[in-house]
Amino acid sequence: MKKTDLAKSDAKKIMNQMGARNASFGAADAAPVDKREQRERDRALGLVPFAVKLNGELVAQLQALAKERGVDMNWLVDELVRKGLAG
Repeated sequence: MKKTDLAKSDAKKIMNQMGARNASFGAADAAPVDKREQRERDRALGLVPFAVKLNGELVAQLQALAKERGVDMNWLVDELVRKGLAG
């Protein structure tokens, strides 16, 4: 085993130990959503994952607009695409 591999292995062990210790702090606030359950909920709503690559400035504008309106980014993009296609 190389020296760098050994260092990486040690770092992973330390990070796992730290993660296990800090896991109890936020556990009472919100239960994590199971990814499988989330996919099933999305499927039931007719939602389909759709990845696109956008300019960083455009993404920043979208994030700011979503924050300003207090809505989810998915909902905002859905609304904007629908308006764009209708007009």
